Amino acid sequence: MTNRPIRAAAVAVVAAALLGGAVAPAVAARPRPGAVASASVLAGHADSLHPEDAVWDAGHGRFLVGSIRHGTVSAVRPDGSVRTLVDDPAVLVSVIGIQVDRARNRVLVANADPGFGLRHEAGKVVAGIGAYDLETGRRLFYTDLAAVAADGGRHFANDLVLGPDGEAYVTDSFAPVLYRVRPDGRASVILRDQRLAAPVGGFGLNGIVRHGRTLLIAKYDDGTLWRVPVDRPEDFRQVRLAGPTAIGLDGLYRASGGRLLGVTNTLGGAGADTLVDIRSTDGWRTAVLTARPSADPAPTAVVAGPHGSVWTLSGRMDLLFGGTTDDRFTLRRL
Repeated sequence: MTNRPIRAAAVAVVAAALLGGAVAPAVAARPRPGAVASASVLAGHADSLHPEDAVWDAGHGRFLVGSIRHGTVSAVRPDGSVRTLVDDPAVLVSVIGIQVDRARNRVLVANADPGFGLRHEAGKVVAGIGAYDLETGRRLFYTDLAAVAADGGRHFANDLVLGPDGEAYVTDSFAPVLYRVRPDGRASVILRDQRLAAPVGGFGLNGIVRHGRTLLIAKYDDGTLWRVPVDRPEDFRQVRLAGPTAIGLDGLYRASGGRLLGVTNTLGGAGADTLVDIRSTDGWRTAVLTARPSADPAPTAVVAGPHGSVWTLSGRMDLLFGGTTDDRFTLRRL
């Protein structure tokens, strides 16, 4: 992701148009998982939703997507239409990463302000994690991670991953910080190191996955991959990658065989729209990366789907960051 400015006049016009077109509230009907599983492309459509991340909610047979523009979480029907599940304007500005905590019947969301949402407030630092009931969308807790960092700097909660104990680990794209969030919402900084710093005006730490007792984290600006032991985060190391440089490395997904699938995009400037495959045979001290072109522009996430399927997400962030909005998003099966 990036935070290129949009001219104030353009933002005002778009915001005025969108405020009159809120997405409809959630309904109780559950889509059939088989209808999604049999598809190769799920063509989503909603009023300028621009999702950055998605997750499969197996308990309800549906994909959930966040929204950069509206700051909501929506359920996607098999025909690509959506219904809003979570709408919490008191705290949510732009929903970035999302994860389902099925054991606790809730969805966790990373909240930030890249400057393109209808709830954007200039000069306000937004970085948090919220938990919401999967049936009702009711808020269960919200934790201000910028306050947890307690350094007075810029912060951006980006991606998160859950452990089997219900703890969440959250990356910060504007600060060299990794957070741990307990199941009850209590949070702490478990890693802070300038080697993980983002360039001025750019994005640093991004996608995150868990591999046993190890966290693997992508760094967007330079395409590096970092290995963080859960029990000794201070012993983190850079993974030595062989293969093409993956500048713009965004979402990560742990696939079969322990390998990682990910995407790169051009939203931050240099780089390309690609799908990447990363494999290691030595416990993620070294790895080999291969890449191929993405079928969709500006992919931001790789997502698990029904029956072991894997999908990529394009929320047309390229258009949003370029100053226009679009009603389309694409979930494409790999």
